[in-house]
Amino acid sequence: MGHHHTWTAAPAAAEQARSVLAAAWSCAVTAEGGREEFAGAHTVAEDGRVLLRVPDDSVLAAAAVCAPRGEPSAVLEFADVAPVPLRSRIRARLWLAGRFAAEDGRLAFRPARVVLRQSSGAVVVGLEKFAAAAPDPLAGAEARLLTHLADCHADAVERLTRLVDAGSLYGAVRVRPLAVDRHGLTLRIERARTHGDVRLPFHAPADDVTQLTERVHVLLAQASAASCPRALQRQRADGDG
Repeated sequence: MGHHHTWTAAPAAAEQARSVLAAAWSCAVTAEGGREEFAGAHTVAEDGRVLLRVPDDSVLAAAAVCAPRGEPSAVLEFADVAPVPLRSRIRARLWLAGRFAAEDGRLAFRPARVVLRQSSGAVVVGLEKFAAAAPDPLAGAEARLLTHLADCHADAVERLTRLVDAGSLYGAVRVRPLAVDRHGLTLRIERARTHGDVRLPFHAPADDVTQLTERVHVLLAQASAASCPRALQRQRADGDG
C-alpha cells in the first residue's frame, strides 16, 4: 500500500528541529558566563534565528555579545517534552551552537551548527535546510490535541492498537498518545519496565486540526475493519480493485 505515496511517513529532521523550536517554552543557554535557563523569553525568526529577551543584568548576555568573533560562543538547548504524562517524557533535544548579536534590545542568535537528538540517535541538520524549513503546522496545537486524546478518548487510543502488529503489543500495560504531526500519530506502548513507540502514518498529510480529526477517524475506521473476519476484509480489498 505505502509504495506509491509521494509524501513521507515522517517529517524531515529540519522540520522536526523547527517544530521543537516553535513549541518549546524554555531555553537553556550555555556560554562563557555559565548556564542560564530562560522561560517564555524566546521567539523564532522565519530564517531560524532565535530572538531572546534577557534581563539587563544577565552575565550571559554580556559575555555572549562581547565574545571575540570567529568560533561559536554559545549553545542553546531546547527540550521537546511529551504533553501527556508518561515515563521518559523527553521526546527530543535540540542543540544550536552559534553566536549572539545585540539587535533592537534583544539578543539575536544565529546558529552555526544544529543537532537534533531523538530516541533513534543524534542527527546534524544542515543549516540551509534548517533556515528554509517551517515547523509542523500542528506543532502549536499538539499539546492540546494529545492531552484531549489521552483524557477524553482513551477508548479510541486503545482501539488504534489493532493497527499495531501483535509483537509490539506483547506485555503492554497501557497505551498513550506520544506525538502527532501532519504525517502521523505516534503511540507509546508501555510495558511493566520498558516501552516502545509505534507510528501510525496518515493516508495523506494533515495541515490543520480539521484535517487531523478526519485523518484520525480514518485510522479508527481502519482499526475497526482490522477486527473484522478475514473473509470480509478480502471482499472489501477486492471491491477497492
